[in-house]
Parts: sequence; structure tokens; C-alpha cells
Amino acid sequence: MVQILLIALVAVLAGGLMYAMAAARVVKQYERGVVLRLGRLHDEVRSPGLTMIVPGVDRLRKVNMQIVTMPVPAQDGITRDNVTVRVDAVIYFKVVDAASAVIQVEDYRFAVSQMAQTSLRSIIGKSDLDDLLSDREKLNQGLELMIDSPAVGWGVQIDRVEIKDVSLPETMKRSMARQAEADRERRARVINADAELQASKKLAQAAQQMSTQPAALQLRLLQTVVAVAAEKNSTLVLPFPVELLRFLERAQQGQQPQPVGAGEQRTGPEQPAGTADPSAVDPLTPSDGDPSAADPSVTEQTFTDQPLPDTPLREPEAEPDGVPEFDPELLPEFDPAKGAGRSRSERFTRH
Repeated sequence: MVQILLIALVAVLAGGLMYAMAAARVVKQYERGVVLRLGRLHDEVRSPGLTMIVPGVDRLRKVNMQIVTMPVPAQDGITRDNVTVRVDAVIYFKVVDAASAVIQVEDYRFAVSQMAQTSLRSIIGKSDLDDLLSDREKLNQGLELMIDSPAVGWGVQIDRVEIKDVSLPETMKRSMARQAEADRERRARVINADAELQASKKLAQAAQQMSTQPAALQLRLLQTVVAVAAEKNSTLVLPFPVELLRFLERAQQGQQPQPVGAGEQRTGPEQPAGTADPSAVDPLTPSDGDPSAADPSVTEQTFTDQPLPDTPLREPEAEPDGVPEFDPELLPEFDPAKGAGRSRSERFTRH
């Protein structure tokens, strides 16, 4: 009798052990357990750790609560400005309600993937090409809102959606490259023109400063010569000396002589009008160059081809004291040979 009781006790213990092994379940920390008892949802969601179910009656489904990274396949679409593009993205989501993720949708991963693809195509058709390339943050927010709206009922929360790559046709790439090159060239020309304007203003100021100091121009010329001479593959040739520049400067700064009109005698600054200039040289001086043969009473006068004025000539003014009277015997003898060879370009003198 005792033996029968021991056998029954061992059988009960073995059956209890087998039942415990069949009913025990382990839920991990990042999971939650949803129990379906006879096909109906049990009110309590099992927490992480060891949990027990009724074998053959309850069915435990574990739901991962971690953030899931799911790539969205590349989608072909036409933008609002009629450009064919190919866009792919990546979506980050997680389950916040395990019971809804099991009951409300058959496969929440597949559902989220299909919703992301359709939303991506919709966002491509509503956007321009420039928005896809430069304003992606705004598109990401719009895409996240479009996917998150139906996913809330599935117990899924969309954390983030990012557009990964935008593929363009080759023709569009070449057009954009030409546009960027033209824009760069325009900016370069504007910068160059601005530099020329600033340089012209500085050169004008430098020229104004050099005009007050003529020696600065010569120093600048010497600096230019030194800079050019530093190049070993160049030859420097100065066609005129620097002293010529100084002579031209003195000539410009000097007083210009007053032209002598017809019928007027040339007078010096301290010599009274009508007196003879002893330093004047008579063009009729003999070719032997003897200055003693020249008459000091001869006054030089310029010959002109202009006609005489219609107004009557003025009466000769009285000569001042000390001027010798006219003497016909002092006239030089006329030489026919010299008179015949005189050109109209030589000056004519009279006593």
C-alpha cells in the first residue's frame, strides 16, 4: 500500500513538473507578451520575466518594443515641375501598444512599409525638384506626418523619416552643372568688376597725389624698371633717358613765349619799344660768321603772308631820345646772288 502511494506521488510530481514546463514562458526585457485565451484577448499584457499560461488554452505572442529601422525601397515619381526622379528613404518606428499591434493589424511591419512607400510617392508629386534637393527637412516632417497618422491606430509610433538619396536623369545633371557653372562665372565677373572699380579709384587718388609731386613719377618708373628687371627671361630697353622727362617737366612749367604779330617789333622785358636789340642776329650776316659785320641798328622782324588790314596804318610815334635817326647810307648792299636764293621761309628784317 505504501508502495502504491509512492508511485502515485511520483506520478503527480512528474505531471506537475511537465505542466509547469509547458506553462512557463520567459518574456525578455525589450518584449511584451500578449495572451490570447481561447482566441480572446486577455486583459493583462505580460511584463518582462517569467510568466505562466494555461497550456492548450492560452497562446502567448511576444511583441518587440525596440526601435525598428526599415529601409523604404526607391520610388520613381514625377515632381510638380515635371522632372522624373528616383527617391529612397529610411523610416524609424517602434511599437507603443503591444495589444493593438497584434489585434488591429495583421503584420504591422509590412503595413508600415507599404504606407511609407505610398507616402513617399505622394510627397514626390507634391514637391519641386529644388525642394527635394535643398529643403529635405521640411519634406521629412511632411512624410513623417503622413505615415504617423494611420500608424497610431496600429499601436506604432513613427520616430523619424529621412530621405536618403535623390537620383536624377543624366540630362538633368548636365543642365544643373551648366547652371551652376554659369552662376559661378557671373559671380566671378561681378567680383572682377568690383575689383576694377576699386582699383580705378585708388589709381585716381595715386595720380592726383603724384601730380603734386612730379618726382614721385620718376620713382615709380624706377620701381617698375626694377620689378621688370627681376625677371630673368625678359630684356628691358629704355628708349629715352630719365633726364629727358625732367627737361619736359621744366618745359611745361616754364612760361611760353608770346608770338610776335605782323607789324610789331619784338622787345625785351626791360627794353623800351622801338629800340634795337644788340643781341639780335641779322640773318643777312655773311657766311664767314664774323659778328663785327652785323649792324647793331638792325631789328629782327617776322615775315608773314597774311594780307594787310583794311584799316589805315598808324602814324609812327616819335622815337625816344637816344635812338639814332635813319641813315640810308647804313643799308647793306644788295647781293643779287643771295637775294635770288632766299626762300620765303626765311625771316625778313628791315632797319
